[in-house]
Amino acid sequence: MHNHKILNIPALDNNLSQTLSGELGISKILAQLLINRGLKTPEDADKFLNVNLSHLLNPFDFVDMQKAVSRIKTAIRNRQRVMVFGDYDVDGITSLALLKNTLVKIGLDVVQYFPHRIKEGYGLNKDILRLVRERGAQLLITADCGTSSIEQISTLVKHNIDVIVTDHHEPSVSCLSSATAIINPKLKDSGYKFRDLAGVGVAYKLCQALTGEILAEDLDLVCLGTIADMVPLVEENRVIVKEGLSRFSGTKRTGIKALLETSGIKERKITSHFVSYILGPRINASGRMDTADTAFDLLMSNEKNQADELAEAIESYNRQRQKIENKILEEASNIIEKEVNFKEHKIIVIAKEGWHQGVLGIVASKIAERFYRPTILISINDGLCKGSGRSIKNFHLFNALLECKDFLNAFGGHSHAVGLVIDKNNIEDFKSKINLVAKDKLRLEDLLPNIEIDMELGLADLNVDVISGFGVLEPFGTGNPEPLFYSRNLKLKSQPQVLGRETLKFWVSDGEVTYPAIGFGMGSLKDNLIQANSLDLVYSPHIDDWQGEPEVILEVRDIFLK
Repeated sequence: MHNHKILNIPALDNNLSQTLSGELGISKILAQLLINRGLKTPEDADKFLNVNLSHLLNPFDFVDMQKAVSRIKTAIRNRQRVMVFGDYDVDGITSLALLKNTLVKIGLDVVQYFPHRIKEGYGLNKDILRLVRERGAQLLITADCGTSSIEQISTLVKHNIDVIVTDHHEPSVSCLSSATAIINPKLKDSGYKFRDLAGVGVAYKLCQALTGEILAEDLDLVCLGTIADMVPLVEENRVIVKEGLSRFSGTKRTGIKALLETSGIKERKITSHFVSYILGPRINASGRMDTADTAFDLLMSNEKNQADELAEAIESYNRQRQKIENKILEEASNIIEKEVNFKEHKIIVIAKEGWHQGVLGIVASKIAERFYRPTILISINDGLCKGSGRSIKNFHLFNALLECKDFLNAFGGHSHAVGLVIDKNNIEDFKSKINLVAKDKLRLEDLLPNIEIDMELGLADLNVDVISGFGVLEPFGTGNPEPLFYSRNLKLKSQPQVLGRETLKFWVSDGEVTYPAIGFGMGSLKDNLIQANSLDLVYSPHIDDWQGEPEVILEVRDIFLK
């Protein structure tokens, strides 16, 4: 199995880890984990470990922030209606909920609009002037979109409707926009020091600027969108998420309480894992299966019976989403088996009629992970076809689309997640072109999965106290993953058991200590594990205190049998 994966294990810095360990009063293993995350001084490490609200940046660092605030205050004075327009994912939904709440509190008449994922697609569309006029708004504020909507914004401004853009997407064109203000940390001249805010993070900075307050009570919403959008949980995002997660247990939002109840985690301590894999997918399911309004109404709800009904509706959407997703994954896998030549195709591009556009991104992500190739899935329709793509570590998919723009009607996104619109007749040419682009940019080793290991150590180096110390690194997520270790030449010390959902459980020893290990979805390895002479493990260690007495358990990420 080693031949098909690259294990990246950083060199140990014993001198620096000794310094950090001594100055901060932490274990040398934790000190090395901090070094691996780019923290090379006691001051930087201490700031990382002890983030707080004082570390939030000044919203007026955005060069256009004062323009945005001034225009909104003009709307208050002149009693103008404001329309907030967002994306249909968790980031966009939380952005709009935050913006509407704040704007209403400061005295504005606010209406909101979410485009329909399938009928309208992402961002401002050709009907935006009609939509704004019908709702009687004189100011449009975007959330999680709008940076590249130059033509649509120009049309609005020509008809005396001002636009403020809050967004975090990469600009696909020169941003010579006629918008009153563009607040986007990814613009070269944004003025903002941290470029990786989520869309809801950008909306939050506008709300801070408008109120002159930190708005700590809103960080539960902000951290929901931040985690779900998979932006790096470092620097300002780390502050937002750490502070936001701590507020879930005492949240006053009726809708979030109902969502925690229906998803079965009401009594749990909410971590970034729960947001990523339980709450986020449910909120997203609303916009994937129907409209984002259901999830928005849930987050805005102040009435328990209404919130309970909306949470149940979202639960139903999520079950529907899972069923459709599994069907498309099976169909896509069959097409790949028949049509994709992995020697020729460094990028998987497949298309089929009738695929539900709402789940293409999820399925593309699973295929990219399985085959370790950038993957684009396209749903063929009578008119224009829509697609969604996900990438791998060393390939900037958005930049690749820029080189293929002649074949696309529209596109947008990030380095690792994109959406596109394409004419059916251009799909084959697009597939050829993007694979030519990839041929120049992707090396063979880029197509081998990389596992980023924190340290190689013996099991005896770990114990309950050491592992408990890792908790200060939370919240884990993109840019700050759970600690991952590698131990060689272990011996199997029990008959492996296959539990529910193909979960493999067994005991291993390094000759000094013996610990239980659990591998989710690894049941098929049972027989090979029994026959192996020894094994190497990649794992994340946890404390299992389910039966009262805390003990070490290894959550296996990979097994190399010998």
